[in-house]
Amino acid sequence: MSTMTGKVALVTGAARGIGQAIAKKLALEGCDVALCDLKAEWLAETVGLIEAAGRKVKCFEADVSNAAAVETVVDGVMKEFGRVDILINNAGITKDTLMIRMSEQDWDAVISVNLKGTFLFTKAVARPMMKQRTGTIVNVASIIGLIGNAGQCNYAASKAGVIALTKSAARELASRNVRVNAVAPGFIQTKMTEALPEEVRKKMMDAIPMGRFGQPEDVANVVLFLAGETSSYMTGQVLTVCGGMVMQ
Repeated sequence: MSTMTGKVALVTGAARGIGQAIAKKLALEGCDVALCDLKAEWLAETVGLIEAAGRKVKCFEADVSNAAAVETVVDGVMKEFGRVDILINNAGITKDTLMIRMSEQDWDAVISVNLKGTFLFTKAVARPMMKQRTGTIVNVASIIGLIGNAGQCNYAASKAGVIALTKSAARELASRNVRVNAVAPGFIQTKMTEALPEEVRKKMMDAIPMGRFGQPEDVANVVLFLAGETSSYMTGQVLTVCGGMVMQ
């Protein structure tokens, strides 16, 4: 029996891509899963994957940048499952353009969802996890938060903020046996990246030493490690999953 069996995981941005792959992986390892996204109907496919794994699943609809909505989700998870053992902060958006053309609205939207949303969910689950004296939080950052990228000042700043938040929260919560780590994906094949122009995709491929794009499952495998007992002496760490694009 897996050490994850019976644990309760909450995954934000779980409708597709990396979030969906993480939710599926956790369910296959025995976790019951609470799913959160902006629209509950977006989660139908992910629900099917969790149910196929034989685990309990519950959907929650929320704008992760809204504090009251986040508190409602976490309260709902506690009422439905009785506890929360794992939080995966995956919800994120992009609004790419060069800085000199970037609107204040595009800056605020990306920071609000990617960074503020991660803060709000981390804060909301911290209390029940501290009371339980156990819990793991895994934040989905990005290598762009480590190296920056032209046309992504807002996204880079948000993900750099997630990394700094991860380290600070890890220091605050470690004494209560609550661990906080981050994964920083590189170029992962999702619907979001499929929309990029071919010349951009080629440029990215040329920068990857392993010579291939990553799959959502590549990220999910590392998240599973950080969320489980095999990483029990790790906190405040950032693991890159990028085929060697960034070597720390």
